[in-house]
Amino acid sequence: MRALIIIPAYNEEANIPKVAEDLKESIHDAVVINDGSTDKTHQIARDLGFKVLNHPYNIGVGGAVQTGLKYALLRDYDIAIQFDGDGQHRADQIENIIRPVFNDEADLVIGSRILGGGYRFPLLRRIGGRWFSLLLYLSAGIKITDPTSGFRCYGRRAMEFFSSCYPEDYPEVESIIYASKAGLRIKEVPSLMRQRTGGRSSIGVFQSIYYMLKVSIGVMLTSLRSIRRW
Repeated sequence: MRALIIIPAYNEEANIPKVAEDLKESIHDAVVINDGSTDKTHQIARDLGFKVLNHPYNIGVGGAVQTGLKYALLRDYDIAIQFDGDGQHRADQIENIIRPVFNDEADLVIGSRILGGGYRFPLLRRIGGRWFSLLLYLSAGIKITDPTSGFRCYGRRAMEFFSSCYPEDYPEVESIIYASKAGLRIKEVPSLMRQRTGGRSSIGVFQSIYYMLKVSIGVMLTSLRSIRRW
């Protein structure tokens, strides 16, 4: 099976070299989706040997991941791995997240920092993660310990579905509802991740509050929507 590592990146010039160093022994191809960065993300990623796809302006991680999935399908990859450009995801965890897709046990696999242990969440994000876990269970009966994790593996069915239907802005939680309603098999696996050491998160304090409200409304509305089963 051919696998593509999709690296969404927005103003990650400080972290892309670390990502490249971590992935240098990987057997899988990789593409950086430069989501309208205003720093040197594009130039540095190119210099490091990455294939880079550029958005003319920032459209959010959802759009960046969807671009990567469309590219993966166009190039006939069987598996896609979402591997964020902030340096928090670890290359030595990739095979673990691929395995359930490779063994035909799941269409979408989520790497859980909760199950992996050792990751320190900021207070607001810890509260938000627990709230979203509860909301997913109450609205759709889905049990996910780390619904905001961006470390994910997509099998072919998930790639085809999300390439044509992906939530915008802050998609991690809402996309789980999408996948469930589309009949995709979802699995969570333990995953070790690093703390961010460079750059800035795209979500600050006020953005975190806005994020929690917006995503909560999105999840509740999506749980009521009819989505074509894949």
